[in-house]
Amino acid sequence: MSEIQKTAKTVTGQVISNKMDKTISVLVSRKVKHPLYEKYIRRSTKFMAHDENNECKEGDVVVIEASKPISKNKFWKLQKVVTRTQEV
Repeated sequence: MSEIQKTAKTVTGQVISNKMDKTISVLVSRKVKHPLYEKYIRRSTKFMAHDENNECKEGDVVVIEASKPISKNKFWKLQKVVTRTQEV
């Protein structure tokens, strides 16, 4: 029997809040086709993700992966930071 390695589900989104301790709020946007009019519309979902080192800032683009429940609203953890925002 061969072992099949399961990979955790990952999504990419933008950090919209980092005001909590070790927690970030990530906005994930996607485009879906309307069933009747067949026009593409934008849908978005907010996820709370665990950021162990408090390394993310608002505006960063990050990849988060599914994990076991960390708290009441946190089921995701930070995998990597794709791009950082520019400080002005």
